[in-house]
Amino acid sequence: MTANHDDELAALRARRMKEIQDQLQAQAAQQLEAETQAQQHAAETANVEAILRRHLTPDARARLARIALVEPKRAASIKADLAAMAEQGGFESPMSDAALKQILTQLSKSRSNASVRRI
Repeated sequence: MTANHDDELAALRARRMKEIQDQLQAQAAQQLEAETQAQQHAAETANVEAILRRHLTPDARARLARIALVEPKRAASIKADLAAMAEQGGFESPMSDAALKQILTQLSKSRSNASVRRI
């Protein structure tokens, strides 16, 4: 009976070790994927920043930085849109602060069409 009990215990230990190893491998794969995504996001952000540095005046970049302090997601969206416009030649380079204000005004008009209903 002792040999049978020892065999069962060894089998349980082996199964548990396999489960732990599988969990560690899954965690390592998730961590690697997260790191890869973070690196890709950082590279895209750096690319957008480089494009904006070339195509915006310092005043316009400062305005975008102030927007980013208040609404980071909106600022990222605006930066991506401006970078795409710059790559396609959608505006005259370098864009001044006044031109950026006009674009932001147009964007905010489209955002202000939302209505609030009170119940």
